[in-house]
Amino acid sequence: MKNKDRLVKPSEKEEQILNIFWTAGPLFVKEVQDRLPEPKPHVNTVATMVRSLESKGYLGHESFGGAFRYHATVSEEEYKSDSFSELVGKYFKDSYRLAVSNLVRTEKLSAEDLKEILKELENLKS
Repeated sequence: MKNKDRLVKPSEKEEQILNIFWTAGPLFVKEVQDRLPEPKPHVNTVATMVRSLESKGYLGHESFGGAFRYHATVSEEEYKSDSFSELVGKYFKDSYRLAVSNLVRTEKLSAEDLKEILKELENLKS
């Protein structure tokens, strides 16, 4: 998140709403509410969470008369990358090698997985 690396992390519910924007694109609050699972929160609750995401820098809006249509200002890829970097920094002393080593040691990553990753690295080099 280049210039957004100091954003306050969204709550779990806000992240759920952010995922809706990444999937569906720009939406009005009522459209966000329609996409939430049952039991659906009240539209005012959804509006509060959307405004919170905007104040945290994750959403922006366009005005259409008296209504606002919101859109993501941070891509899903940027968000995931930043979240992973934060995790590596917090639990693995900023060492991606230690993070991968932990995945291997706890059998979350297999030798086959590592071979595929090495192939990807080779493809990036060429």
